Amino acid sequence: MTGDAPAGVPVDPAVPWDIRSVLVDAAVAGSAMAGRVRRTLPGVPFTVLEHPGALADALPGGPEADRTGGRVLHLAAHRGRFLRPCPGARSYRCCGYRIVHIGEGCPMDCTYCILKAYLRSDILRAFANTADMFAELGDIFGRDRTRRFRVGTGEFADSLALEPVTGHTLELLHFLRDFDNVVVELKSKTADLSWMAANPRPDRVLAAWSVNAPAVVAAQERGAPPLSARLAAAREAARAGFGVCLHFDPVVPHPGWEEGYAATVDMIASFLRPRDIVYISLGSLRFLPELPARLAAMGRLPDYYLSEFVDDLDGKRRLLRPLRVRQLRHVAGLLAKCGLAGKLYLCMESDEVWRAVFGRAPQGPDGLARRLMELAFEKRREGP
Repeated sequence: MTGDAPAGVPVDPAVPWDIRSVLVDAAVAGSAMAGRVRRTLPGVPFTVLEHPGALADALPGGPEADRTGGRVLHLAAHRGRFLRPCPGARSYRCCGYRIVHIGEGCPMDCTYCILKAYLRSDILRAFANTADMFAELGDIFGRDRTRRFRVGTGEFADSLALEPVTGHTLELLHFLRDFDNVVVELKSKTADLSWMAANPRPDRVLAAWSVNAPAVVAAQERGAPPLSARLAAAREAARAGFGVCLHFDPVVPHPGWEEGYAATVDMIASFLRPRDIVYISLGSLRFLPELPARLAAMGRLPDYYLSEFVDDLDGKRRLLRPLRVRQLRHVAGLLAKCGLAGKLYLCMESDEVWRAVFGRAPQGPDGLARRLMELAFEKRREGP
């Protein structure tokens, strides 16, 4: 699969995502991941960075070529924490998800993606010092084996977009075999199922996909597989015994959105049974204030940014509450008719919006996190 290359740059279909350059920190130049990348991309220039300041000079085109369209892969030695809490705002219900920080950036080009403003570079970054990551995770997960963790890798990067190149997820799943108290969610827009080669426990991996209305997928998710390919992969994962999670995030206001999301729900019902699905999140469109200007500079500002928004407590802009509630209630109602009412939750919303959409809010400050933990670890039924 390849994305769209910058103008004038030929796309090589044999190179995943048309990666044109690999930069690797000296500290991880001898890592297993660096070796895999060399073997996977044999014709791509591979530059070792002797010190952190060498990154800008090593970019194709020099220091001025910082925004490269996602075609430079940086194998980095991460110096911060690998396990992080979800960056949720205190004023909203948080799902209690913990992030395993495997990298930053995404080769797909979705106009609503908050990473376009949150990350200051289009470089794809994979953290290759996996021994350090596993040492940290092993200490935390192994400290108390009765404490459960629901973690995922799809917050600052797509969990699987770079998997054919880095093998990151295969490494992680092999490591997690020793931890019965951890469920990991792999959230992606790709149809990649190569992670199954790790032969992980089906009850400890959640296969998750972002979904949206057909018009949004076609026009606003450049480089991403069609919805049918994602759902076909979800069906295959479910048949192999893995629980499936779906994320309607964001629900986007666009002409014909009611019919569009109804079509997506119908498609989900044609691929998956209610019992295949562990949970489904619904989230309204929200973004950092600088994102529309960045998209406009790229000539990619969609009309939905002309809707009515308010400045929120977490520094983002959100749809006005009446439209937010109307959209979320509509999609929730469609899913409830498919027998999924007990598996729905709202991402980053207040109790007022919860009550407006569902007629109730989770009990207690950690009610949502506890419920999702129960669903994640729930024994799934087998058979057809």
